[in-house]
Amino acid sequence: MDKEEVFRLIEAFENRTLGKKELVDALLSQDFSDIGHTKVDTGRLHRLGFPEVVYCRNKLTEEISDIAEKLYEKNGFVLLTKAEEVHYNALRQRFHDAVFYERASMISIGHGMPKTGRVAILSGGTSDTPVAEEAAVTAEVFGCNVNRIYDVGVAGLHRLFSHRARIERSNVIVAVAGMEGALPSVVGGLFAIPIIGVPTSVGYGAGLNGFTPLLTMLNSCAPGVAVVNIDNGFGAGYIASLINKKIEGARKNT
Repeated sequence: MDKEEVFRLIEAFENRTLGKKELVDALLSQDFSDIGHTKVDTGRLHRLGFPEVVYCRNKLTEEISDIAEKLYEKNGFVLLTKAEEVHYNALRQRFHDAVFYERASMISIGHGMPKTGRVAILSGGTSDTPVAEEAAVTAEVFGCNVNRIYDVGVAGLHRLFSHRARIERSNVIVAVAGMEGALPSVVGGLFAIPIIGVPTSVGYGAGLNGFTPLLTMLNSCAPGVAVVNIDNGFGAGYIASLINKKIEGARKNT
């Protein structure tokens, strides 16, 4: 935010066309911290409702630590994706509340957001668990109560049906599947709930490292299914958190 924009906001506040809260939110939403190697978007929490998340691959451990420290200082918690144990070992020297989710390849620091609503994370098979866990941890840190319902793929649909009541209580469903990627379509025919399909790179040769389940989900006959990129558990968890937060906010206002 440049100086002219700040003056414009102050003038609007003085003229009583902008409230105090709106002024503070506008100023905070444009905040960022230049720490040399990275320009950390410290205003994202105020702008979007969720903070910047640290993608660890291709970053030096020192860079990751510096970014995490700035976000922690501003927001009180940090989420890091595609993290490894070496990153965790470095971070826990600076942050005693750091937690490493090995299966999800994620690290969280701090308390996260207060939990409300419910998100169901389904996986087709046990091999899809790392991607499902990435979605689940993201949703939990971003304020969702999460039901993990794993290994309920189409090769044994009775396993899915046995959890029907739990799934129906959810605001959002994340369906993670590799192989042919049919799980989101099946779920879409059973539940009147927004569904986010996540194709995984699990499967044999013709699965084409996730491209086959991606096309299956994009071509789903069942309505109500949206799809993220291959192995993008974080993206699915983030979108699920947005939907869940919007639904719970609407409930509070009725």
